[in-house]
Amino acid sequence: MNLSDVKKPAGQVKNQRRVGRGMGTGRGKYSGRGAKGARSISGYSMMRGFEGGQMPLHRRLPKRGFSNAVFKKHFAVVNVGVLDKLEGDAFSPARLVELGVVKKLGDGLRVLAGGEVTRRLVVEASHFSKAALEKIQKAGGTATVIEKAKAE
Repeated sequence: MNLSDVKKPAGQVKNQRRVGRGMGTGRGKYSGRGAKGARSISGYSMMRGFEGGQMPLHRRLPKRGFSNAVFKKHFAVVNVGVLDKLEGDAFSPARLVELGVVKKLGDGLRVLAGGEVTRRLVVEASHFSKAALEKIQKAGGTATVIEKAKAE
């Protein structure tokens, strides 16, 4: 088989429609665009959501709810299973950034209960889930809540 033998599948390539080539072709005079109006001219583009002058759907429907994104807190998240696999016993937000487990601390570090804890861990974080706190304490470790995570 040669590259010159490769053909496109049947029906993939269609001939371009040639419009405006006389009345006998069936696509003469207005070239399938109808008579007059904005849509008949070259370069016409319709505004997104335009419904021909009718009040658009996005303006007919009521506004609901609100976004509190300005005051939302963004925490870095780590599961206890990940901490269990890392070297060492003590983990602070700065140490986790140093190890590359957390890229960006944001408003602090939140420890969640994903995975198992098989050894004693000493963890400092802004927030612990109840299940994560139980798992750490059950393994004989300690969990300390700190106010603001220190990256440096």
